[in-house]
This record gives sequence, C-alpha cells and structure tokens, in this order.
Amino acid sequence: MRVVIQENYEKMCKWAADHIAARIRAHKEDRPFVLGLPTGSSPVGVYKELARQNRGGELSFANVVTFNMDEYLGLPRKHGQSYWTFMHENFFNHLVDMKADNINILNGMAKDPAAECERYEAKILSYGGVDLFLGGIGVDGHLAFNEPFTSLTSRTGVRKLTSDTRIANSRFFGGDPSMVPAEALSVGVGTVFDSKEVLILISGHNKARALAASVEGGVNHKWTCSVLQNHNNAIIACDEEACGELTVDTYKYFLDAERRERL
Repeated sequence: MRVVIQENYEKMCKWAADHIAARIRAHKEDRPFVLGLPTGSSPVGVYKELARQNRGGELSFANVVTFNMDEYLGLPRKHGQSYWTFMHENFFNHLVDMKADNINILNGMAKDPAAECERYEAKILSYGGVDLFLGGIGVDGHLAFNEPFTSLTSRTGVRKLTSDTRIANSRFFGGDPSMVPAEALSVGVGTVFDSKEVLILISGHNKARALAASVEGGVNHKWTCSVLQNHNNAIIACDEEACGELTVDTYKYFLDAERRERL
C-alpha cells in the first residue's frame, strides 16, 4: 500500500486526478479503460480537475467505461439525491466526449435488486474487470456502502445502511435521517479488491481515525478499507488534516517514501 500525503484537499484532488489521467492516457489495449467511481464530497475536486483536462483537450474519455460504486435503493434516477443525478451534475455532464452507453450505475428502482446486482457484477467481468477503482471512505472506514463487519470477500449486493451512515448523509436530505433510504445497492469489498488498481481519497480531521485504522491496524471487517493492505496496487491519497491519528513514524515514513509525489 502507498500513502500519498498532500498539504490540503485541493492538492490531494489534483494529484489524484493527474494519476487517473496518466493511467487513461497510458492505456493501449484494444478494450476500453474501465474506471470505477464513487460519489460523496471526497471526489468532487477530482471530478472538477478531470473535467477541466477533458474540456481543454488534454484528456479523452471516448474510450473509458465507468462503473459507479453504489446507488440508493428506491430512488429513481432523476431524484435530486440519487447517485445517478450526482454523477451527471458533478462529472458526466461536464465531459465533452463521454459516451452515455459507457456509463454504468446501479438501478435503484430495479424490480429484482438481487438480479440487478448479479447483472452489474457480470458486466464488470465482461470488460475484463476494473482497471482503476477510485473511492472514498466513511468515518467508520466503510468502502462504498460496505458498512463495518461486511465480508471482505463480498460481491455486489443489497446493503442495509447503519444509523450513523444515514445521519451522516442526512445533510443531503434536509438534515432528516429518516429521509435517507435505509438500503442501497453497492459493489462488494471483493469487487473493489479485484480491481487492478485502487485509489482511495481520505481528507479532513473526521476521517483521521479511519485512515489510521486502514493503514496501521490489522486487516479486519470492522474497518473494511483495511483490506487494501493486502492489495498489490493500492494507493491512499490523503491530506494533512486526515493524518492526525497516524503515529509519527508512519507519517514520516510515507512523507519520505512519496516525497517526489508532493505537490
């Protein structure tokens, strides 16, 4: 696992966007580059920078296929808080050459949610898997909607959301946790782990405990992001504020090991 520490959120996002862009440009295979994407506040800065590069002619998404991590169960696409809406408003609508047919987001209104999850997992495999999965984590270290104690080998499926997650997400639902859907469709921990590369964004003081548990703690299903310690090509990009719970030697180690990546 690599941990790339940047001074602030803006530099963290710039580094992550440049890393993703470089991977897309270097992709020479006949098949599309397959990119996994998250929602939430963490990736917004990355999306803005990728869109800027795309509009400026520096980066093409014409040969990119995307798979989003999750979607609320029971929310139609055009609902203001659906992740379909979030992704289009914050990213896809700002790209000049992203093909609509290459955008994949779980259907929260599927009549058979289990079948929808199986279909999604199979479609990922049909492309040869995900080349790079971008993600964020919750304050409890959950990856996608894989709450604490989700199996580390889980696949795409229906997830029940904890009260803490619904409270955290209630800021998008008028501050009322009861308005946040109680379930969601989500890729599994194992689905993310199977990606060729995983890049996790962690920023802010409120994520400091999760970062420390993910990097310094043991691999366990209480902190699902900790599974990435066993991934051969996992990167955590974080800002200084998120490093408050790291031990000094860990912090200094990664600053030294990744000093050339410091913006």
